[in-house]
Formats: sequence, structure tokens, C-alpha cells
Amino acid sequence: MDPRDVPAEKAARRLHLTLAEFEAKLLSLQDRGFPRADPTTGMFDLKAIDAWMDRRSGLTRPEQARDSREVALGRIANL
Repeated sequence: MDPRDVPAEKAARRLHLTLAEFEAKLLSLQDRGFPRADPTTGMFDLKAIDAWMDRRSGLTRPEQARDSREVALGRIANL
């Protein structure tokens, strides 16, 4: 079984960085939306990292927040 949550060393490897390079760049990466480690386990979610890379590369578009008022009015109109 391939784990989804991985330690920093494997998260670094996903970006083709050494652990030292990853640690040096982590704050900059997080400023750009890179997923944070789980506060309890300290592990990084590989799917979240892949999704971040897809958004960064333009393969997927970032989720756009929807106005809850517009959503509610649309639902009311469909009744």
C-alpha cells in the first residue's frame, strides 16, 4: 500500500529537492499555497501536493469561492 501522508523527506523528493533544500524553501512554497503538514502527525499529503502542482502549472484552475447568497437565490428559483 502506498501511504498518502508522507514525511518531509518524501514530500521534498516529490519536488525533486533534497530535505535541506525543501526545508530552506518551505516558507516560500507555503506563501505560494503549498500544503502545510498535518499539525498532529507532521506528515504531508501527497494528493494535496499533486493538486498544488497541477494548479501551479495551470493543469487545473483554482476553486473559486461561490457567493452563498447567489447559491441560495439559485436554489429558491429552482423550487
